[in-house]
Amino acid sequence: MMGLHPEWSYRSVIYEMNVRQLTPEGTLRAAASRLDFLHDMGVDAIWLMPIYPIGRRDRKGSLGSYYSIRDYCAVNPELGTMEDLDDFIARAHRLGMKILLDWVANHTSRDARWLDECPASWYERDASGAPAVPWDWSDTAKLDYANREVWNAQAEAMEFWIREHAVDGFRCDMAMLLPIDFWNETTRRLRNGKPDLFMLAEAEEQNLFEQGAFDACYAWEMHHLMNDVARQRVRVTSLRDYLYADRKRYPRSAMRLAFTSNHDENSWNGSEFTRLGAAREIMAVFTFVVPRGLPLIYTGQEVGYDHSFAFFDRDPIPHYGRNTFTALYRKLAELRHANPALAAGERGGEMIEIRNNAEDCLMTMVREADGNRVISILNMSPYRIHADYHTGIYAGMYTDAMSGQPYELRGRVEEDMEPWSYLILTLNEISR
Repeated sequence: MMGLHPEWSYRSVIYEMNVRQLTPEGTLRAAASRLDFLHDMGVDAIWLMPIYPIGRRDRKGSLGSYYSIRDYCAVNPELGTMEDLDDFIARAHRLGMKILLDWVANHTSRDARWLDECPASWYERDASGAPAVPWDWSDTAKLDYANREVWNAQAEAMEFWIREHAVDGFRCDMAMLLPIDFWNETTRRLRNGKPDLFMLAEAEEQNLFEQGAFDACYAWEMHHLMNDVARQRVRVTSLRDYLYADRKRYPRSAMRLAFTSNHDENSWNGSEFTRLGAAREIMAVFTFVVPRGLPLIYTGQEVGYDHSFAFFDRDPIPHYGRNTFTALYRKLAELRHANPALAAGERGGEMIEIRNNAEDCLMTMVREADGNRVISILNMSPYRIHADYHTGIYAGMYTDAMSGQPYELRGRVEEDMEPWSYLILTLNEISR
């Protein structure tokens, strides 16, 4: 069955790679040596944080921001060469993994090639005539999307990476700051050359999907609610209400990026250990079972690195190797790959609730698709609760997804659940 999105994406697991911090060397060549590890863990696509040369004017820190770009069609020499990037992409493709480039269309660095080579009208200008600074990003210059030449130049640069370097898609930084017509037009143009292009928006405006500009967008609101539930600023009822409201806001085909960390959250708000505490594991599980969710793993999470990376300087992971955190993500990736009900977009099952006696703590939900059923029983609270609920038509013999052991879900469940504990059950032969 043909889908609205690239076939590989429906049950994919995305990994955001911070090349600067992943290895002691901080290079693409060194990062390529991690691809087998990530593939074995179950990663399907690598989102590379920007790999382009970084501006020097008003640079922040010793190395500057990945997101202050001097040249859209070159590789940052601190990370390696274009040949290194091509080798990285080829190695990922041999393993069956896709590559998404981070695309920063809103602004460039303040010493970008375009400032020297292109008309002044390509940039918004302040009262003095200098390139405008968006927000407080003092190392950047704001492009002017009232100028259609900028639209064309952006599309040409993106086509360069697809045509010459076989990238599979783009993660589009702060996509809501640009006109939606730009994204609609540019995506159509790119898909003329690459029909299976994958587009992820760092935004969650509803118009992102109206003409198919994007396959997926961030679930920022859900992420913040997950942090709040972990700290008990709100109860899980707020998260449940969000899921029902979100179902109405977007077409069923819309994929939502689900995460417990990313480069912004990690560097500016702390690691998942800091923000989620004892809820860290169950929230990671939730990102893999939530309706429409497209789960993301950020650099360091695969080895349980409890650290907030410096954003503008070298701050590499000191020790890297398989451990219990790796095993958890591998198990979650296997769960996602094996169960059509957990697919993102229109392929996956919507949430069906089993009502229970502790709905301010306990989420009991069913997802079904293509003869497959997944039941998630999640005590998303710091309390030991006495759960009591009737399973109705969902009673029967299942597999405990985390242990692999058979599990009988009785018609009435009455049992104690520890704080932040969970049970994920799978069934591959649905009968009524």
